[in-house]
Amino acid sequence: MIDRETVELDVLAFGAHPDDVELGCGGTIIKLGAEGYATGVVALTRGEMGTRGSAEIRAREFAAATEVMGVSVHKALDMPDGCVESNMENKLKVIREIRTHRPRIVFAPYWVARHPDHEAASRIVREASYLSSLKKLDTGQEAHRPFKVLFYQSRFEFSPSFVVDISGAHDRKIEAIRSYASQFDSPKSAEYGSDETLISRPDFIRRIETRDRQYGTYIGVTFGEPFLVREALKIDNPVEFFGPECLETIP
Repeated sequence: MIDRETVELDVLAFGAHPDDVELGCGGTIIKLGAEGYATGVVALTRGEMGTRGSAEIRAREFAAATEVMGVSVHKALDMPDGCVESNMENKLKVIREIRTHRPRIVFAPYWVARHPDHEAASRIVREASYLSSLKKLDTGQEAHRPFKVLFYQSRFEFSPSFVVDISGAHDRKIEAIRSYASQFDSPKSAEYGSDETLISRPDFIRRIETRDRQYGTYIGVTFGEPFLVREALKIDNPVEFFGPECLETIP
């Protein structure tokens, strides 16, 4: 039996709250899992400060959503929702996850965000991904540095470094998002609360679909998810890298 607490991963995606990863890069996670890569999702908080639902409800929804996505690992850390701070204590929590699961690639939220937790999460994950490689930073684990940190979109747009075709995974992405019944497409509920929020309105998921269609048009497909890389990407042979498939992205 696989020990999910220590399984090594190809991709480890971090979000400030349960549902952040599903919204921002859920399609890519699903696609990579279907191609045989081991994937995992870590929420820095339990989402307990959300207007609707509770920590217990959101934990059940998180488990259901990640099952839809087919990830090998999902967990929520204990950082306080609404008060995520970029300090060494929190970076060490992320470093332990990185050293435990030893991902090749880390996904993190874009650093410009409406919610302060998202901005803090972006910095924590980026810096922890570097600090995790320092052998003298002792956590009782072997040092590990991911090959690259890729940033996914949240509230605000960016000019992407690349866009992933998620057309074949988009239906499951929406299914995963709908697993968070307390948060999405349910304006009023006796169980979840009567307060309507921006994301509980029925048109919110349509906005996600519209955004994914927009980025799909950038690369000539139906649905896409954008990613940003802070550093310049190394390409040894641009002739080989930009092959015939690039013609498909020309409008």
